[in-house]
Amino acid sequence: MNKYKNMTDEDLVISYMDGDAKAFDEILSRYQSTLFTYFVYIVKNEDEANELFQETFVKVVVHLQTRRYKSMGLFRYWLLRIAHNTISDRLRRSEFKLMTDANTDNDLTRLNNDSITVDSYESDIIRMQTYDKLHDMVEQLPAEQREIVYLHYFEELTFREIADIMGISINTALGRMRYAIINLRKMADFKVL
Repeated sequence: MNKYKNMTDEDLVISYMDGDAKAFDEILSRYQSTLFTYFVYIVKNEDEANELFQETFVKVVVHLQTRRYKSMGLFRYWLLRIAHNTISDRLRRSEFKLMTDANTDNDLTRLNNDSITVDSYESDIIRMQTYDKLHDMVEQLPAEQREIVYLHYFEELTFREIADIMGISINTALGRMRYAIINLRKMADFKVL
């Protein structure tokens, strides 16, 4: 049995900082899929996602080897923060533009409403088709809005956690989610017409 599988992230990090390279292999295997999916979702390009992934883990290694990580039980958030900063740096270099068109109609509760779910074969098919359409629309959002949607709905992070990871205020995180919802509604209205 692999002793590393039962270790917490924090224990693995401490072991790695103390010179155990296999501990880092376990960290990498735990987060490789999550981070790569995160990068692909945001930048929509596998080659660039690979570059971002490698750049992120180089930063992680450097931080750990220089002991700039302080163990507080928050390794996952720390890692996501580095990943976010890596994406932000890349987007700034490519002169990323944020689409913002405000609308007063904003109801975030509709995205997670169990009352619209009906347990039947037809509803499962409709739900899958709706999910596919929603996924396609989310893919069209600007990267900063896509990232908020991804972290909140797929990683199930709170807006406070997202704000900490992204280095923004909670109001900015909520505002970006609001703009994402507004833009999704516009796309949905356009597709209906």
